[in-house]
Amino acid sequence: MLSKKFEYRIYRILEIIPGAMVWVTFLLALGLSFINPLFVIAFIIVFDALWLARISYLLIYLLAAYFKFRKESKKDWLSLAQAQNGFGDLMHLIFLPTYKEPEVVIDQTLESLTKIQYPAKKLFVVLCGEEKDKENFLNIAGKMESKYQDAFFKLLVTLHPQDVPGEVAGKGANTAYAGKIAKGIIDELQIAYEKIVVSSFDVDTVVHPQYFACLAYHYLTVPKPTRTSYQPLALYNNNVWQSPFLMRVVSMSTTFWLLTEQMRPERLFTFSSHSMSFKALVDVGFWQSDIVTEDSRICVQGIIEYDGDYRVQPMFIPLSMDTVMGQNLKSSLSNQYKQVRRWAYGVENFPFMAWNFWGNKNIKFLKKFRYIYNQLEGIYSWATAPILIFVLGRLPIAIANHRGLNSAIIQNTPHILSILMTVSMIGLLASAFISLTLLPPKPTIVPRWHWVIMFAQWIFFPITMIIFGSIPATDAVTRLMLGKYLGFQVTEKFRKKN
Repeated sequence: MLSKKFEYRIYRILEIIPGAMVWVTFLLALGLSFINPLFVIAFIIVFDALWLARISYLLIYLLAAYFKFRKESKKDWLSLAQAQNGFGDLMHLIFLPTYKEPEVVIDQTLESLTKIQYPAKKLFVVLCGEEKDKENFLNIAGKMESKYQDAFFKLLVTLHPQDVPGEVAGKGANTAYAGKIAKGIIDELQIAYEKIVVSSFDVDTVVHPQYFACLAYHYLTVPKPTRTSYQPLALYNNNVWQSPFLMRVVSMSTTFWLLTEQMRPERLFTFSSHSMSFKALVDVGFWQSDIVTEDSRICVQGIIEYDGDYRVQPMFIPLSMDTVMGQNLKSSLSNQYKQVRRWAYGVENFPFMAWNFWGNKNIKFLKKFRYIYNQLEGIYSWATAPILIFVLGRLPIAIANHRGLNSAIIQNTPHILSILMTVSMIGLLASAFISLTLLPPKPTIVPRWHWVIMFAQWIFFPITMIIFGSIPATDAVTRLMLGKYLGFQVTEKFRKKN
């Protein structure tokens, strides 16, 4: 992509910008706290007030999305889809990339595909393994073929070769390799690409029974189905009653973020498990195999390929995945940090978009600006806001008091901040109540009093915002800024036996 030295340097500048913005903010807040604490105190009050306003309107979006989710989950999507022209011709191509995941995780995912309210013979399932895990994968894949081969149109097993030059070993490289093999089979069968809907799932994804019916309905009714990605709601419910409480707060916070994004489709990018047209996938050259965040990048590829004429259709039907859980608390905390850092590393889309948008005059300026602004502002707020609110916001007050500075603003700041935090608790309580309604049925072995824990755990939300929000996001932008590029790290999947 970068054939000349000056092109590389420009691209590196673009990679530096997000991290530089974050670190300049931290250094200014820290330095000015000593130089002019009154100024920083006034800034923090204004910043907290603006953040409270933002939380308020996001809460409105969250509530609207939640009620829409409850309504749409009750629809008979299969009947709606069957009433559309072309329903009988649709084929669903499903990629399930896996690396060292336990057999029980893969088995549960495939079993969920057999229990859907949709013709399972319309599913072309691809189980994508890695050569680095060849023996273990082929052993599990053989069992899955014996158990499920006759359940679907086809169950294809692929083995992605290791150490391919130019690749970042991970989900993107694995699914891109499998996609090209599946394309060969599709070409032999002479199935039109426009009649195939692709779903790229994490291997722990358990589909809602109506997922493919809902997906088919949207694909058959949106104005330009082959220029649209389809984003479902991500729930992390597979092992939620077993996982540590901090991990539950992080995963549910992710669900709430996606709910608010679903109500603003102009901001929406694909995330984690998602679907799209096979024609679009072939047009953009499959998922990029040299990056970490292929799930969001595939959407950007579509925007660039079609000169901005590409969009994401929100779907309020859920997919359930695993909450992070290792074999002990230490590994759970480590895996959670790495997962959030990988999500935050989606900042690598910023230089890619800016570079490719620059010379493309066919994409409207306002659309370019919106995409780039949303990407940059999102990672900036993710990295800076929690630390500014909960950590650096206290520093200038302490310094002013230590110096014996007296002013109305210093005396009233703790009271003002206390009021702002108290009001923000309304949003936290609403989130706690909503989270309870999204939980799966409680296993019989789990005591009833665990419902209290599920509610009370939200008191740790500020802590998770910093430890599993601001810090890994700052880590991600710093790595990109320094050119210490992040490789793909698979989140460990672990299930306790009931």
